Amino acid sequence: MSKILIVEDEESIAELEKDYLELSGFEVEIENRGDVGLERALKEPFDLFILDLMLPGTDGFEICKRIRKEKDTPILMVSAKKDDIDKIHGLGMGADDYITKPFSPSELVARVKAHLSRYERLIGSNVHHNDVIEIRGLKIDKTARRVFVNGEERNFTTKEFDLLTFLASNPNRVFTKEELFSNIWDMESIGDIATVTVHIKKIREKIEMDTSKPQYIETIWGVGYRFKV
Repeated sequence: MSKILIVEDEESIAELEKDYLELSGFEVEIENRGDVGLERALKEPFDLFILDLMLPGTDGFEICKRIRKEKDTPILMVSAKKDDIDKIHGLGMGADDYITKPFSPSELVARVKAHLSRYERLIGSNVHHNDVIEIRGLKIDKTARRVFVNGEERNFTTKEFDLLTFLASNPNRVFTKEELFSNIWDMESIGDIATVTVHIKKIREKIEMDTSKPQYIETIWGVGYRFKV
């Protein structure tokens, strides 16, 4: 199910748009302030954005510009302004479409479907999908070798990333420190398994909300570690 974010300060219009889109099978979220909408647009995985121009906090033009710097997600701009200069400016910021109020909800739904269909065809033919592990706010992009916690990227050393990825790729399986050392460092432990302990500690500091009560990497006392799913 495609997920859409509407950033619109007129609540009646936003709710009307949401109702029609949900009847058409979309999942819809609403934000009434531009600054809050921008923050969610950059951090959360939406499939399409519907932006009003005149918004408190941050206007639609700025939101569009900021989104387009980071994402190719379709953007529809909605405004009561009918001047061509506003349409040109909005499209110049990277918007995919510009709809002038008042408009029929059915027209909005039709345009949303058209842009989503076009985008899905585009990414299906041109974009390679990265190998990603996602669980409870933790995202490990194995292809790009990047880690995100609740949308915020965390920096990992090569071995930290390899160790985290290995554990997450084998969920709920307990590994001894010797097994982890052998798999990640590609050699026998030679009695130096403290290296694994140090790396687990560093990883927890980067991904756990509370390192004393880890929700991802669990210590199995007397044995080793496992990644909880």
